[in-house]
Amino acid sequence: MTLSVLAADEKFFGNPVFQNQLLPATLETIYMTIATSLIVAIFGLPLGVFLHNLGPRGLYPNRGVYRVLSLLVDLGRSVPFIVLLIALIPFTRIIVGTALGWGAAVVPLSVGAIPFFARLVENSLREVSAGKVEAVKMMGASNGHITRHVLVREGMPGIVGGFTVTVVTLISYSAMAGVIGGGGLGTLAFNYGYQRYQADTMLACVVLLVIIVALVQYTGDKIAHAIDHR
Repeated sequence: MTLSVLAADEKFFGNPVFQNQLLPATLETIYMTIATSLIVAIFGLPLGVFLHNLGPRGLYPNRGVYRVLSLLVDLGRSVPFIVLLIALIPFTRIIVGTALGWGAAVVPLSVGAIPFFARLVENSLREVSAGKVEAVKMMGASNGHITRHVLVREGMPGIVGGFTVTVVTLISYSAMAGVIGGGGLGTLAFNYGYQRYQADTMLACVVLLVIIVALVQYTGDKIAHAIDHR
């Protein structure tokens, strides 16, 4: 259906869903994304650093532990999100007391995104020059100092870029969570745009999601550029 056809519909943009539910659904998507992003940053960043330091180029290389941890991270990344969403319903009920609403959706979103972001952090730290690490090590710096002031600091532009990619992915996942009652624009698009054939509601949800993604990507790019002094 084209925009001209939609515009010809007298109900287009006169839909009461626009007045009563579009703003709350948009806010739910934003709340869901912010809450999940904070959790992912808190757990995913140290996990990625830990992975790197246990790896072959890390400060505490341990082949066995690295392989086990790496396998667990890959398992977490390989499960399709819709399957993870359904499989974690009992766990979600234990954590937040319900499997419905944006608060409940934060649980599977976090579980799915933490290993994803951790792998991006590990890849960013691999890009840090081994020469810089060796130079600081020869000056007598501790491994903790090297991790905080060399690895994380030098890898921060890549980490910010990876975090931006993760948040954008979370926004698309949040829409998917809406299909099974996760709230937000995904639920609105499914309940009214798909099940009730309201093309204007579907179009509005898609446009708003695109705008949110564009704003996140723009902000992430600006921050990464500002802190990149290489």
